[in-house]
Amino acid sequence: MIRLPDATGALREYRPRAEPAVFAPADAPLASRVVYSAAHVVADPFADVTPEEPAAVDWERTLAFRRHLWRQGLGVAEAMDTAQRGMGLDWAGAAELIRRSGAEAKAEGGLIACGVGTDQLTGPATTAEVRAAYEEQLAVVEETGARPILMASRALAQAASGPEDYPAVYGELLRQAAQPVILHWLGPMFDPALTGYWGSTDLDAATETFLEIIAAHPEKVDGVKVSLLDAGREVALRRRLPAGVRCYTGDDFHYPELIAGDEQGYSDALLGIFDPLGPLAAHAVRRLDAGDPAGFRAVLDPTVALSRHLFRAPTRYYKTGVVFLAWLAGHQEHFTMVGGLQSARSLPHLARAYELADGLGLFPDPELARGRMSQLLALHGVPQ
Repeated sequence: MIRLPDATGALREYRPRAEPAVFAPADAPLASRVVYSAAHVVADPFADVTPEEPAAVDWERTLAFRRHLWRQGLGVAEAMDTAQRGMGLDWAGAAELIRRSGAEAKAEGGLIACGVGTDQLTGPATTAEVRAAYEEQLAVVEETGARPILMASRALAQAASGPEDYPAVYGELLRQAAQPVILHWLGPMFDPALTGYWGSTDLDAATETFLEIIAAHPEKVDGVKVSLLDAGREVALRRRLPAGVRCYTGDDFHYPELIAGDEQGYSDALLGIFDPLGPLAAHAVRRLDAGDPAGFRAVLDPTVALSRHLFRAPTRYYKTGVVFLAWLAGHQEHFTMVGGLQSARSLPHLARAYELADGLGLFPDPELARGRMSQLLALHGVPQ
């Protein structure tokens, strides 16, 4: 038994499961969907740095976690918000991460896509400067051979005078791209600085601008990643995409139904929640591969409670829960994050994340997870 605090601070007893869940072996690539897991970075806990200084990354553990995802048959979405872009990891650190992960993907034969942004800009910028920043990062990603993901830009949200500036910037980038890219629409719940992206706070108007950009360059768009936490809006957008352009769901609240799809199509996936759910998510998609959509939902639907808990408002702090679960699962030896973000969620929040993950059988060694949870509780003055 373990004593866990609830949201009121009251303690209750919880009996952890004795055995992990058993997932299908990863003996073949995923076939029915393209699935990327956005992956976290592992901090170097011995680096003498402050949250204001450049991130100190444990490269060995960081790359080991990517190999873990590739072994499941998942792709890796690198240097995205799950890797704390703009929340602890600056462009210099992200560029090093992209180069190292790109080389590792080639060695492992792993699928990889990497974030292209404008986070080297440190102050107000013109749209021309925003485009130049995108171009610099696009060149770094293309040198690795990874698929570029054009991420939403805080600098462009600030610099744009209206919706017309978005096709101008993105159109030039798409014309230059050496291969089809993934366009990323990240909602303000993930990053408040992106409010009004695509030139309007009216999502219907923003959608029209987004679709205009895609329709003008369909041969240069592999797909779109939609992170608005609105399943209906994603489905409506998905149905309007040009033939051959994928919709990668980034909806960590409704992903089972969106990936399963309907008679008019489905979403592929690029999800932060698939960082802790990696083996289980791959197991679920293999049920789709076998023509068993009911089995897919039976495996994945029970994970939604954990995902909604990790991504609860303020949603941008979901990374804390992701790294916490990686520590409990034994993927790293500490619960330290770049930028000191391990402090961004409360003890009751983490306790509930542990309980939900344990209930799903996510921990390869439940006793190790229980012991580490006990250590964290004791550090906070909760006797066991």
